[in-house]
Amino acid sequence: MRPGGNRGWLLRLVIAFGFAQGAVSMARPAVSYRALALGADERAVGVIAGVYALLPLFAAVPLGRRTDHGRCAPLLPVGVVLIAGGCALSGLAGSLWAMAVWSGVMGLGHLCFVIGAQSLVARQSAPHEQDRNFGHFTIGASLGQLVGPIAAGALVGGADRAGSSALALLVAGAGAAAAFTSLWRIEHRGPAPASRAGQDDPVPVGRILRTRGVPAGILVSLAVLSATDILTAYLPVVGEHRGIAPSVIGVLLSLRAAATIACRLVLTPLLRLLGRTLLLTVTCLLAAVLCAGVALPVPVWGLGAMLVGLGFCLGVGQPLSMTTVVQAAPDGARSTALALRLTGNRLGQVAAPAAAGLVAGLAGVAAPFVMLGVLLLLSSGVALRAPGEAGRAAGGGEGPVRTGKRSGLRRTSDI
Repeated sequence: MRPGGNRGWLLRLVIAFGFAQGAVSMARPAVSYRALALGADERAVGVIAGVYALLPLFAAVPLGRRTDHGRCAPLLPVGVVLIAGGCALSGLAGSLWAMAVWSGVMGLGHLCFVIGAQSLVARQSAPHEQDRNFGHFTIGASLGQLVGPIAAGALVGGADRAGSSALALLVAGAGAAAAFTSLWRIEHRGPAPASRAGQDDPVPVGRILRTRGVPAGILVSLAVLSATDILTAYLPVVGEHRGIAPSVIGVLLSLRAAATIACRLVLTPLLRLLGRTLLLTVTCLLAAVLCAGVALPVPVWGLGAMLVGLGFCLGVGQPLSMTTVVQAAPDGARSTALALRLTGNRLGQVAAPAAAGLVAGLAGVAAPFVMLGVLLLLSSGVALRAPGEAGRAAGGGEGPVRTGKRSGLRRTSDI
């Protein structure tokens, strides 16, 4: 079937991603609460959150190489099994080191699922549909981020935090397993995506990273995901210090996710109105200010208002960075380029929580949000200074322009 022909697969992928991401979004704050109940301090919470991204940091590129020269769909059930197992076993773990190990397994499963899913969207979407389809795909993540924290907040409460957080992690594992219901025949059958010669001589990683548009897309994605990740892992810690109930923290995190969904529903009109460079620059700049504002001792309603604005601004970076990397990457290396983007994400997820734990230990639990504000400010500068290359075509629904001899596509990235 030709790319862009039947989009039923995309709906089923969004549903599966919603279940998988919902499980992870439920498990991440539950892991933090369980670690605190087992005696962890702010630094230990940061280490456990960082281990979530450690295994994916090394596995992303090999998985991307495999996907470039094979099918995408097999990675999806593997990812679901690892997510479900990591969630459930984190709930059964009785020590901090065991929680860190199973948190890493959960992160590896999430990586497998996301590489397979993103490669599927890139391969089965026509070039002029990629901004829209990646935007719709990431709605699945936002739906999971909307439901997961509410469910975690509802289950984690009372005096027995260790027991209630363990229950939340077991429920998250069951939720992840529900993603299997939408994975049947999700990939279109067709010829192999690359020749045997291409498999024997893969595009070097250095060449991919030097391709115009790829580094900027990676940095913006890293900053946005690091902000989302620290919010999920550290807002419970802020709530504990400010006396905010876990159920309220769950609602606040879900408000951020709801705002992200709203952003992605209007992403195409925003692209037509502002263009990719201005849209990314403005949203990263506003996100930097709002993220730093979380450090202020504002009332709960003010914190909720800031998180709504922050969620809307952070909703722009991920889908546009996917399209940027896919359309900038050489032929036969698009899954590898997406994997490099995910490697950058995981590098941020390893370094940012560790740095956040150190900063929190030295300067207080609100200080990591100031650190994230600085990172987002840097990403806004990268988005502003990066060369523009026909971003309106990508956002406005026009098809690719055939000019390049190597890839046959004029670069449509301008972040």
